Amino acid sequence: MAHVNEIDAPVKALVTDELIGSFRAIVGNDFVIVDEENRTEYGHDKTEDYQFMPDVVVKPANAQEVSKLLQLCHTHHVPVTPRGAGTGLSGGALPVKKGVVISMERFNKILHIDELNLQATVEPGVITEVFQNTLKEKGLFYPPDPASKGSCFLGGNLANNSGGPKAVKYGVTRDYVINMEVVLPTGEIIWTAANVLKNSTGYNLTQLMCGSEGTLGIITKIVFKLRGLPQKTVLMMIPFVTNEEACAAIASIFTAGIVPSGMEFFEREAAAKTFDYCDKVLGSPVTTKLTDGMDAYLLCELDGNDEEVLMRDAERVMAVVEKFQCGEILFAESAAQKEELWKIRKNISPAVNWYTLTKSDDVVVPRANLPKLISGIKEIGKRYGFNTVCFGHLGDGNLHVNILKENISDERWEKEIPEGIGEIFKLTVSLGGTLSGEHGIGIAKRPYMPIAMSEVNLNLMRGIKKVFDPHGILNPGKIF
Repeated sequence: MAHVNEIDAPVKALVTDELIGSFRAIVGNDFVIVDEENRTEYGHDKTEDYQFMPDVVVKPANAQEVSKLLQLCHTHHVPVTPRGAGTGLSGGALPVKKGVVISMERFNKILHIDELNLQATVEPGVITEVFQNTLKEKGLFYPPDPASKGSCFLGGNLANNSGGPKAVKYGVTRDYVINMEVVLPTGEIIWTAANVLKNSTGYNLTQLMCGSEGTLGIITKIVFKLRGLPQKTVLMMIPFVTNEEACAAIASIFTAGIVPSGMEFFEREAAAKTFDYCDKVLGSPVTTKLTDGMDAYLLCELDGNDEEVLMRDAERVMAVVEKFQCGEILFAESAAQKEELWKIRKNISPAVNWYTLTKSDDVVVPRANLPKLISGIKEIGKRYGFNTVCFGHLGDGNLHVNILKENISDERWEKEIPEGIGEIFKLTVSLGGTLSGEHGIGIAKRPYMPIAMSEVNLNLMRGIKKVFDPHGILNPGKIF
């Protein structure tokens, strides 16, 4: 299904010893990795069991080094794959055409926090949670919080326009980046905008870069806008008899004028596997009990600075959900209990992948269509003979669907199951949705892009790619 043109065509050039010598001259011997054992680590991420071995891994330390590396690769037509922490779920940072992996792990500094203007300038290799915790000490807040925030890099969040639980109230990564320093595939270094909150000066290159999955340039500095840190939270876990009831309740909560800071959904099966994982792998058993007869759960968080207002909103949430088939609501009474409830949600993905190999998708639809989406996914699973574990950020319509390999043969896993995934995507689009809310397209969803995008749309994207990257060297084989 993939379209083949000059950009998609195989890159023929090999990484020569002479070129590796040039890389060493730029970044130093210690930051050029050629031995097979260490290169292997850069050939996979969290996407299934994919493995693509790069010819060489290079670890630059600043924009000038990245520029020199890209100039060389552009001249010699050598493919380059930018890489952050390797936590991606779509294969977006895998070197599918070998060549050079440029690892951004040395770009790990928080350069400046401007408290008066509520801005921060950071490098892309800063871990998201480290950035958030540093800001928290100053009473500041950077809301985007993907489940992997304890290990993922800010640059990777930008590449995929990541969201997380707080996106439902505060928005996604794109809503917080105002400027970035980028090295283009041809080696030029640019700033995409200015450090201002309003900007109507030409095309918005900042927003174009955010979500481009490393195909248009390599980000070397980021300027984020910040918020004041909410001081108080209320967290509830609400059980429902069915997935459909939980999904329907979500839309009604928002219709009632309540805007939670988090609205997370998970199936009972997801929680059960997470309890097992936390006990047997993390050595940290979960003490929270699941309610008998309840197959779906919502984590609803409210935040702000006035406890009375929060409690009134919590009562309004209770009044809404009681119109549905729900069980007794659990209020987290302490910081430790809140942490445990979020631990359940945070560990679902690693728990499911510990249990079995999975194919992971993160479809998104308008909130009101969630009941039809989740019931349709279960029906497709029955027709194609696979089980699914569903969870995700249903406050903004973003459902994570993990298809479980379990006892499915390798042949069916590679040939038949992708057809079922295609059916899930067709259902999603028919409900007004699209293929990805935050994981990106990468290689995993690339074959399905024509389901969501017309050929006109795809050709516009190909044209933009060619303007930025005339030789097609940067992260080739991704998106389209």
